[in-house]
Amino acid sequence: MAKDGEKGGWKEYIWNPRTREFLGRTASSWGLIFLFYVAFYTFLAGLFVLTMYVMLQTLDDHTPTRQDRLTTPGMVIRPKADETFEIVYSIQKTESWDMYAQALDKFLARKSDPIMRIKPTPILSPSAYNNTYFLQEDKCSGINDRYYGYQEGKPCIIIKMNRVIGMFPGKDGQAPFVTCAAKREDTEKIGELRYFPPNGTFNLMYYPYYGKKAQVNYSQPLVAVKFLNITTNEDVNIECKINSNNIPTGHERDKFAGKVSFKLRINTNN
Repeated sequence: MAKDGEKGGWKEYIWNPRTREFLGRTASSWGLIFLFYVAFYTFLAGLFVLTMYVMLQTLDDHTPTRQDRLTTPGMVIRPKADETFEIVYSIQKTESWDMYAQALDKFLARKSDPIMRIKPTPILSPSAYNNTYFLQEDKCSGINDRYYGYQEGKPCIIIKMNRVIGMFPGKDGQAPFVTCAAKREDTEKIGELRYFPPNGTFNLMYYPYYGKKAQVNYSQPLVAVKFLNITTNEDVNIECKINSNNIPTGHERDKFAGKVSFKLRINTNN
C-alpha cells in the first residue's frame, strides 16, 4: 500500500488533475515564470548590444586604439624553406635551388607583378606620386635572370620589413635602408654584396602605413641583396638589419626587432 501511495504522490506531483498543476505549478504560474525569463534575457541581450554599440563608437576604422606591437618593425626574408631561415643548395643539383627560384616567383606574384613593380598608394598627397610604377631593372627581378642567380652561385635574397600602422621610418628626408653583414666568425666569407634598389633603401613614399582599410592596394617596398662571391661549401651566417634615424635598433622585449638572421650555404660539389 505504501508503494502505491508513493507512486500516486509522484504522479500527482507531475500532474495533479484536481488542482490542474504541472510539477507543482498552475499554467498561469508557469506562464508568469516564462514571461519573467523572456523579459530578463531580453534585457541582458539588449544591454550587451548597447554596450557593444557604445564600445564600437570609440573605435577608428583606420587606426587601432591601442597598439601592442614593437615600435621597431620586424623583418623577414624570401625565399625561406618551411619555417627555417636557412638557404642551402648545390649548384650542380637543379632541384636543390629551383625550389628557391619558384618560391620567389610565387612571392613576387602576390605583389601583383613578378618583376617587382610596386605601385604606391597615395594618401597624403596624390599629386606627388602620380600613380607611377617603379621598375626595378636588375638581375634580381626574375626577368633577365629567371633563376635569380641561384644557378650561378650568386643568389638573390629579398628582404621585407613588416608593416606597423602609423610608423614614420625616417625624418629630415632620410629614408631607412638595409645593410647585411656576416656574423663575426664568418666575416671573411660573405664577399661582395649588391643591393636593389641601390644602397638597400626603402623609399619614403611608402610611409606612413595607415592600414588595410585606408590603403587597400598597398604593396610593401622590398629590398633585394645579391651575394656576388660568397664563400662556397661552407656555412655563412648572415644578419640584415634596418637602419633609420628614428627607429631604435633592438628592443628590450625583442633583441631581434629590426633585424633578421639566416644561414646561407652554396655547395659546388654533389
